[in-house]
Amino acid sequence: MTPAVRTETDGPVTLVTLDRPEVRNAVDADTARALHAAFLAFDADPAQRVAVFHGAHGHFCAGWDLQAGARLAQDAAGVMAALDFEPGQAQPAGPMGPSRLLLSKPVIAAVSGAAVAGGMELALWCDLRVMEEDAYFGVYCRRFGVPLIDGGTVRLPRLVGLGHAMDLILTGRKVEAPEALAMGLANRVVPRGGAREAALALARQLAGFPQATMRADRLNAYEGWDRPLPQALHAEWLRSRERLADGIEGAGRFAAGEGRHGRF
Repeated sequence: MTPAVRTETDGPVTLVTLDRPEVRNAVDADTARALHAAFLAFDADPAQRVAVFHGAHGHFCAGWDLQAGARLAQDAAGVMAALDFEPGQAQPAGPMGPSRLLLSKPVIAAVSGAAVAGGMELALWCDLRVMEEDAYFGVYCRRFGVPLIDGGTVRLPRLVGLGHAMDLILTGRKVEAPEALAMGLANRVVPRGGAREAALALARQLAGFPQATMRADRLNAYEGWDRPLPQALHAEWLRSRERLADGIEGAGRFAAGEGRHGRF
């Protein structure tokens, strides 16, 4: 039997694949736990630098498995207790798995087919989204009264602005690739069937950069979002001053002719 979550490595890049074709990669409780564990293992592995999150068989993720959810209806109190968490809790699991984690390394979503409801929230959790030209997003859970509880109401406004976010959250409408790219929901749009390889290529590019500096800049961007400007600037300095030696070394490489005119 094929596992619902598979992990492969390609040098410093980890590929995490969600594979439940019978439900368009919808996530049940066991799958959520497996995803959570897979990304924690990636983050803890010093040899791994960037992860790609991919859905097999033509779909990224259709959200929470509502059939599995219906079976849990008799134990609503138990479900609430299992999903509850405190803000300071270390490495908490979300209903969809990794959605409450802030990893130390970037994750790229390779989006094909449906990335809807909780599946859209998983894509929002990733740092970047490479989207196929016929893929689509949508808060499809709107029609069933299922709330966004995997960061959708937090990350979507930060990513695309409150106006776009309210349109998507309130209507639950389908968002296709051209519109997703225009509003900043997608970072790249590629031909059908090309998201996985394009995301892996992008991951290899990120893996080739000086890692400590890139990770410091990434974390500063996340943590500085809702801080007052003086505190955000001070926190940026405290973390990034440790990377100045890297920058000086890089300036030497530039002076010697490396990377001129925007070459990588």
